[in-house]
Amino acid sequence: MRAELQTFAASHDALVARLWNRRSAARWGIDLETFRSMLHESVTHRFVDLTPSERTVDAYLTSLHLDDLCLARGCAEGNDGAWDDFIASHRPRLYAAARALAGDNGRELADGLYGELYGVTGTGAGRGSLFRYFHGRSSLATWLRSILAQRHIDVRRAAARTEMVDPSELEALPASNRDPSPDRDRFVCAAQAALDAAISALADADRLRLRLYYGQQLTLASIGRAMGEHEATVSRKLDRARRFLRKRVEETLARDHGIEGEALRECFATAADAPELHLTRLLSRAEDG
Repeated sequence: MRAELQTFAASHDALVARLWNRRSAARWGIDLETFRSMLHESVTHRFVDLTPSERTVDAYLTSLHLDDLCLARGCAEGNDGAWDDFIASHRPRLYAAARALAGDNGRELADGLYGELYGVTGTGAGRGSLFRYFHGRSSLATWLRSILAQRHIDVRRAAARTEMVDPSELEALPASNRDPSPDRDRFVCAAQAALDAAISALADADRLRLRLYYGQQLTLASIGRAMGEHEATVSRKLDRARRFLRKRVEETLARDHGIEGEALRECFATAADAPELHLTRLLSRAEDG
């Protein structure tokens, strides 16, 4: 890793120095060496298993939310001034977003996340701050809402696993699940891999809207309140994300798995019946137009 950081510095240090020469870095006590390491971590996280050109990396670095990145690192390093700024500028929105997601349970949800940001587990044990996982690709506010949504979904899933299953519900499963075709596992695995890859290519805000709409089943109005957007804007951006996912999934299935034409339609039909995937709900509306 040290050698990779040196290579990164040799190629991009002039730009890194210009980006570092900003008020937020000095304000939170972030020296040039730390700043360089932060940017290298962000690039490594973004282009994992890829070798981007210098021009691509430079463009990526200039697109980062650097003030938010510096604030997050200052908080992770225990800078009191950074924490004061975060509490004043972000904590009220954090609690408001948690209430929009979880209603009366929002306070507990936000407090749990706040503890993780501070570096304390639910049992009170210390660990690294969750801020270490913020790389500046989205705004800090969007990243926090995304983490909140995922934590809330995790809580609901954990609760669902403790509920008893009514045997009669098993009889209501689609026939394809009770008597699966020979290609079922291959189709479901291929569709899941393609969908995962497509979702990972979305912007953080688009992934958050999908989580809230499909994972949390919030209304468009509720998502708008949580994200500070108009209901019509949420609807338009969800539709755009669905169309992007549909196109990417079809391309990946054809390129990586040789699934196209009639096999593609069968793959979608099989995966649509898979309770672990829910492919149709996510992609079907993207077929319009």
